[in-house]
Amino acid sequence: MTERNERAQLAFARLLPRLFRGGQAYVGVEAALSGLTDEQAAQRAPGLPHSVAELVAHVNWWNRWMLDIIEMGQALPYPAHAADTWPAVQAGDWSRTKNEFYELLARIDTHAARPDLASPVNHEETIGELLADFALHTTHHFGQIISVRQALGAWPPAGGGDTW
Repeated sequence: MTERNERAQLAFARLLPRLFRGGQAYVGVEAALSGLTDEQAAQRAPGLPHSVAELVAHVNWWNRWMLDIIEMGQALPYPAHAADTWPAVQAGDWSRTKNEFYELLARIDTHAARPDLASPVNHEETIGELLADFALHTTHHFGQIISVRQALGAWPPAGGGDTW
């Protein structure tokens, strides 16, 4: 590996966790989920299609799928329907759903600095591309989570959040 590639890989390894955990430019996932009751997490805001718990369960489905591919080192079939990636959740499922999210997030840390990020693992996708998809998909839906919380009057969380 060239020195330039090593520097790029190190930069990616430092950047990736910030993409899904938050940084100076946006609220992290811990803050976005903090302080929600079971009822708030399960509630759909008027005019919005998903609750916070449904969004997190969907993120969990995809994050588990991508991590399984990375960790098994082999391709998995793509789901037949988008609906298959939206598990049903109830108010009482919030603690389990949120804990699962954090468990999956912890699994990703060991992969950010892998030396084989350019290796194909899922058809034409590389490990690095799957890790980037993990981060982008997570942050996409966490923007929606903030919108749901705002619509429910449950934003900002007690720990703060950008509100200007």
